[in-house]
Amino acid sequence: MKPTILLTGKTGQIGSELNRLLGELGEVVAPERKDLDLLDPGQIRRLMQQAKPQLVVNAAAYTAVDAAETDQASVLATNAEGPKLLALEAKRLGALLVHFSTDYVFDGSKNAPYLETDPANPINAYGRSKLAGEQAIRDSGVTHLIFRTSWVYATHGRNFLLKILERATECRELKVVDDQRGAPTCAANIAEATTTVLNAVTAGTNGQFALSGLFGTYNMTAAGQTTWFEFAKAILEEAGRAPLDLPWLAAATEGRPLVATSVLPISTKELRSPARRPAYSVLSNARLIKAFGLTLPGWRTQLQRCFSPERISANSATVVSPR
Repeated sequence: MKPTILLTGKTGQIGSELNRLLGELGEVVAPERKDLDLLDPGQIRRLMQQAKPQLVVNAAAYTAVDAAETDQASVLATNAEGPKLLALEAKRLGALLVHFSTDYVFDGSKNAPYLETDPANPINAYGRSKLAGEQAIRDSGVTHLIFRTSWVYATHGRNFLLKILERATECRELKVVDDQRGAPTCAANIAEATTTVLNAVTAGTNGQFALSGLFGTYNMTAAGQTTWFEFAKAILEEAGRAPLDLPWLAAATEGRPLVATSVLPISTKELRSPARRPAYSVLSNARLIKAFGLTLPGWRTQLQRCFSPERISANSATVVSPR
C-alpha cells in the first residue's frame, strides 16, 4: 500500500514541482493555504489528524529575506513554529517529515563549501528563523530529512530569475552584486532529487520507510558556484537564445523585448539591502552523494534546462538585489 503524503506549500516554487511528482510515491493530500496556514496551529493539528499521513513534506516557507527583517513575528511563526508543530504531529503519527532549509543558516565566513556539520551562525532574520525550524524538528524526535538548498529559483513565483528578466525589459543596464558566492538551484531539480531520495527510503508496503540510518540533514544544491552578477549574465545569455514562444518566458517579460545590453558588477555595500547576506554560502553535497549516489546538475545546466523547449510541461540603470 502506498503512503498518504501531506504536502504543504503546493503553490510555492518547490511545492508546485513536488505536487507534480509526489503522486508517483503515494496518495498526495495538498491543501490550499486557506486550509493549512502554518500561522494557524489549530489548522495544522486538524489536518494532520484528518489526513493521518505517513509522509509529510513541508515546502511552505516565508522566503522574503529583506522583508523578514521587519516582520520577524511572521517569519518565525512560518519557518519555526509551524514546522515544530508539524514535527510533533508527525512524531505522534509515526510519519516521516521532509523539510527544506537554506544556505543562509551560515554566516559566510568560510572559504570552502559548507558541510552539514559546520556550526550554523545566521546573520539575518530569515536565516535565524530557518535554523530555529531545523532545531525544532530535530528536538521533536520525529524521523526526518532536512534538505538545505540555496539561491532557489523557478519559472514561476517571485525570484531572481524572473526579476532579472523583468528588469531587462525596462533598462539597458542592470547592476548586480558580484561579491556573494553561492549555487543557484532550480526548484524543479530540488523536487526531482527529493523524489529520488524518497523513492530510495520508501519500502513500498504499509507506508513503512527503509534506510533509517540515512535520515537527518543533507545539503541539496546545484553543482558548482557563481555570483549573482555572473548568474544574471547567464540568464540574459540563455534568454537571448530561447524560443520566443516559450510560455513562461513570454509571461515573465509580458511579451516585451529584452533591452538590457550590459550587466554591471556592484558590491554588497553599494546595494544597501535591509538584510545582511553571507558573502560565501556554497554547500558541499558530498553527504547526499555518498548516501544516495545523487548528484544534482551544475547550476548552468539547470538554468539551460529552464530555457529549453523540451522542458515546456529602458536607458537608465537599475540595481537588482539577490533574493
